[in-house]
Amino acid sequence: MSTRIPKPRSPMRKEPRQARSRATVEAIVQAGARILGDRGLAGFTTNEVADVAGVSIGSLYQYFPDKLSLVEAIRRRHLDDVLAVMRGTGEVDQSPTQLVEDLVAGMIAVHSIHPALHRVLLDVAPRHGGSSSAHGAFESEYQDRYRTVVAAYRNRKGDAAAGGVVAQVLSGAVEGVIHTAARNGTLQSPELKRELVDMVCAYLGGTGHGDRRRRSPQV
Repeated sequence: MSTRIPKPRSPMRKEPRQARSRATVEAIVQAGARILGDRGLAGFTTNEVADVAGVSIGSLYQYFPDKLSLVEAIRRRHLDDVLAVMRGTGEVDQSPTQLVEDLVAGMIAVHSIHPALHRVLLDVAPRHGGSSSAHGAFESEYQDRYRTVVAAYRNRKGDAAAGGVVAQVLSGAVEGVIHTAARNGTLQSPELKRELVDMVCAYLGGTGHGDRRRRSPQV
């Protein structure tokens, strides 16, 4: 049974209800992501975000009380994009290699939207007061999705418990490579993608230390 995680507190002053207000918030978040990536946290101002988004500063403050709440909304949008990639991975019948290639390509793509932005989010931008619960909710589903990938690759549907540690190691390895590449500006390297696919396939294919022990002949 999965643990229920309370719904994280939104960084927004109020949630948009109508299509027009949702479009306004979308424009603000998209403009904020570009500016945060281009200028960093020190050069990130709500006035410039409002100007680039084509809205009044009053409209921005109607939804975001300060610039850090907007930064947190940008961070959560990125986490949502990551989960969107994961939700489409491992849910259909694919060859093991294609499954891994789709996972790697999706993770590279979502981190390539604003590569400089991810460096700011990883290294500079502080977390909002409600970000711990938001990250907890993200991490819970994120690990569930990686367990699905592990089970699908190894053709063992329902073996979630056995795949828990494998999923944790795998997600950490993929994150590390992707985040380091985002920092270094090498996300678009074909060699990086190929090496990451090979690494994941080798690990899930059972070439790890524990698997060699299980396969060793009994004497």
